[in-house]
Amino acid sequence: MSFGELFLEALSAIRAHALRSVLTLLGIIIGVSTIVGVVSVIAGLNAYVQERVIVLSPDVWVLTKFGIIRGRDQFLLALKRKDIDWDEYTRLTELLTRSSAIAAQVTSAGAVRYRERRLADQQILGTTANYPQLFNVDLAAGRYFIDAEARGAQALAIIGWDVKEELFPQIDPIGREVTIEGQPCRVIGLVARRGRTLGQNQDNRVYVPIRTHQHWFGARQSLDLLLQARGGVAGVERSGDEARTVLRALRHATFKALDPFGVVTNEALQTLWVQISTAAFVLMLLISGVSLGIGGIVITNIMLVSVLERTQEIGVRKAVGALERDIRRQFVLEATLLSAGGGIAGAAVGGGFALLIKHGLEFPAALSPGIVLLGVGLSVLVGIIAGYWPARSASRLNAIDALRAE
Repeated sequence: MSFGELFLEALSAIRAHALRSVLTLLGIIIGVSTIVGVVSVIAGLNAYVQERVIVLSPDVWVLTKFGIIRGRDQFLLALKRKDIDWDEYTRLTELLTRSSAIAAQVTSAGAVRYRERRLADQQILGTTANYPQLFNVDLAAGRYFIDAEARGAQALAIIGWDVKEELFPQIDPIGREVTIEGQPCRVIGLVARRGRTLGQNQDNRVYVPIRTHQHWFGARQSLDLLLQARGGVAGVERSGDEARTVLRALRHATFKALDPFGVVTNEALQTLWVQISTAAFVLMLLISGVSLGIGGIVITNIMLVSVLERTQEIGVRKAVGALERDIRRQFVLEATLLSAGGGIAGAAVGGGFALLIKHGLEFPAALSPGIVLLGVGLSVLVGIIAGYWPARSASRLNAIDALRAE
């Protein structure tokens, strides 16, 4: 028999038991939809994290009190560390030779007011003048403050896009005066719209000179220091070794003691994200694998039932000259078409879920033809495996015994 004839026979057998065929495919549909949906979300998150979350340049790294916290014990240990203060920042700028630039940052929450309009709990970031170059802050209008203004603790502010929309909906904010925690401050810049990063608003921030921030909020908060390695990415390790040695010496840390501070690098952030996304991917494989396995077992069971129901038909086919391989191909093809139908339906469900996540919830998801083909391809493979044993049993039936069956 030709492939076309086998294909038509398989379709006819599936249509003869349409409801049973649909119910048979539920496991395949669930498994494939899980694969397509979750892989799309993970792929979207990977791209999103690279573009929006890991904002550090490859040659920039951070000295901080906490660093990357992976557990409760690490958090409690970090709480006991000494704050990084302004004196240590000043000493590091004087002593470090393998860092081409060092910026400082501190963050508080405060109210911002313009006339009768007031915004509570905005992020007030105190920074040094070189912060935008190290942390990729793009301005839509105006300018950032210069080093002399920062060191002079002048009352200047660069506002985020949401702050502008709420306080200055119809007017240009540049040059106007706002109050931050009751202190008058002149707006000199507007940060370009950045949107949300994993649900966290990036446009409700106000940037002020770090010395101004310390006058308003106090100087007891720990600073985060951004260091740019001299010589680019190749110099990050040397820059880190030098800074750690100098800061340990300033804090009189013993040789065997752990670093009394945390370090965050672009590479460490990427490694952490890979661990998280890999764990999510493995969990997805386990869930979808169980579902596909159950779906395959159901298909095998239904195909064995189909062989019993069609024993006489198989005997007739053999009596008129059908070969064992024709019978085997027919039942394998029937199981494959069943499973592929479930795969296509599952891909549609999973793709719809990914699109809903992306457009409805504004959560990163990247649905691609490759992901869809992966899901459908796995369903086809499950169908071939699930149909092999019933097909083998059908092909080995004795023609005379099959004709006698009732």
